[in-house]
Amino acid sequence: MARVKSSPGPDRERLRRLLERVRRGKIDIAQAVDEIALAPVARLGFATVDLERAARRGFPEVIYGAGKATDEITEIARRLVEVGQALLVTRVGPEVHAALLDVAPRARYHEHARAVTLPGRSTRRPRPGVTVITAGTTDRAVAEEAIVTAELMGSAVRRVFDVGIAGVHRLLEHPDIFLRSRVLVVVAGMEGALPSLVAGLTSCPVIGVPTSTGYGAGAHGLAALLAMLNSCAPGLTVVNIDNGFGAGYAAAVINAQSRK
Repeated sequence: MARVKSSPGPDRERLRRLLERVRRGKIDIAQAVDEIALAPVARLGFATVDLERAARRGFPEVIYGAGKATDEITEIARRLVEVGQALLVTRVGPEVHAALLDVAPRARYHEHARAVTLPGRSTRRPRPGVTVITAGTTDRAVAEEAIVTAELMGSAVRRVFDVGIAGVHRLLEHPDIFLRSRVLVVVAGMEGALPSLVAGLTSCPVIGVPTSTGYGAGAHGLAALLAMLNSCAPGLTVVNIDNGFGAGYAAAVINAQSRK
């Protein structure tokens, strides 16, 4: 399979940072040679870390923490931090954050999102335009995962929580979100109706996120997922159950490319 070439800009920036670290004495020439030789991947035996993803996609590889050993997560994170990339570890507890402080002392733990983040070296101001809405308070964890992701990718995010259709007047108290947002992420469990309602009130893209909250017939989010997939409201796109990360990532990409 032919190797995908990265754009020259990000590659030159990565090389510039590496040479700057050599100049400052942070690493020696032998270490720099090893780092260049490892590119575009770091082969760790248990994992192959994609170091060129930021060049291709605009954001580094994200570590999905569920099911991984803490030492594995730490070693993957070490390789990403060494080349100056932003760090996002999802679905982990505070004990993983404590271990990651050895390789990323400034890493932050987000309790509700169960995620660890370390910003990259970008100096750009966050771009407003993303709004995350939840139907109920039990949807917050998934919503916070979306928020953490979008913010790390350079978006400023507004929160509008607990405005489900059981009291739809609560949503209508925020008419400005339909005018000022470039993309809306709507998180809902139970019957999953809120994204369809929101999509019918705005001209911007809406990303529906079904959650696994609800009673027995909800089938751990399947009812909400099917309701969103069968929505008659145009402009509604749906991610998988509890996939706050995927929604936040997509929202940030849309926001970055929007000219509104």
